[in-house]
Amino acid sequence: MKMLLVCALALAAAVPAFAGPPAPKPFTVQETGKSYARLDEAVNAMAGKPGATILIQPGSYRQCAVVEGGKVAFRAVTPGTVFLDGGICEEKAALVLRGRDAMVDGIVFQNLAVHDRNGAGIRLEQGNLTVMNAVFRHSEEGILAGDDPNGTIRVDRSTFSGLGRCDGGVSCAHSIYVGHYGKVIVTRTRFERGNGGHYLKVRSARVEATNDSFDDSQGRLTNYMIDLCAGSTGVIADNVFVDGPNKENHSGFIVIAAESHDNPVAGLTIRNNKATMAPGADYDTSFVIDFAHEPMTIAGNQLASGINPFEQRNY
Repeated sequence: MKMLLVCALALAAAVPAFAGPPAPKPFTVQETGKSYARLDEAVNAMAGKPGATILIQPGSYRQCAVVEGGKVAFRAVTPGTVFLDGGICEEKAALVLRGRDAMVDGIVFQNLAVHDRNGAGIRLEQGNLTVMNAVFRHSEEGILAGDDPNGTIRVDRSTFSGLGRCDGGVSCAHSIYVGHYGKVIVTRTRFERGNGGHYLKVRSARVEATNDSFDDSQGRLTNYMIDLCAGSTGVIADNVFVDGPNKENHSGFIVIAAESHDNPVAGLTIRNNKATMAPGADYDTSFVIDFAHEPMTIAGNQLASGINPFEQRNY
């Protein structure tokens, strides 16, 4: 009996324990069905192809990727459960995009910083971009875009929180900062708790900002809500603005062509917005400050007592 027990124990020791199936790889190229352990591997696998969708499983990833061309979509399998947390490529952003077209859906970008203090969730260098159901938080910049006069940027149903800075002797960072793009469209999106700079700063020829929320009540050393710094046409409508007590520059909510007059402004429409002041914000301010001196439509806005509806300035 003792001999049989010894043999059984020896046999059990010789058979390895069943480890189960290997952990699934979190990044899957939808078009091929192939999965990868790293985000950059999935992006590199689609190089040379006309387009691909990368599906991302729930998790927190200190990873980043650079898209050199083509059309790519980054999509969370379950929106709000994918975190690109602290991973930076090229000392720029979690996603560096210089392809033809990109989409980002359901991803949280957080804790992004670089040496020049402009660490972003997305750095867009050319091409079109659509962002939806995304969160950008606790970073230096949310979206930072260069120049593409033929490109369009769309942001929908997203949140920008705890972003921006304007210190340290380097260029300011903002929640969204877009260069000379053809069009920027921001809809149903929330901006809050800025840490400096502007909430939405664009040099684009055309801007549409509608049904958005700009809540600066807990902002810190912030500036304008919307800065059309090179002039722009388009529409700013049906938004809610709350100016906070802790501003670096509290002169205006929406400021037009303060830095240059590169783009036409004639026809810009600012209508049906609501602007109020948070408790403790008892300074003088204007809802619209205009440096362009071109005809525009400003109508139907509901402004709290003490907010000057319109101010025109010279350089």
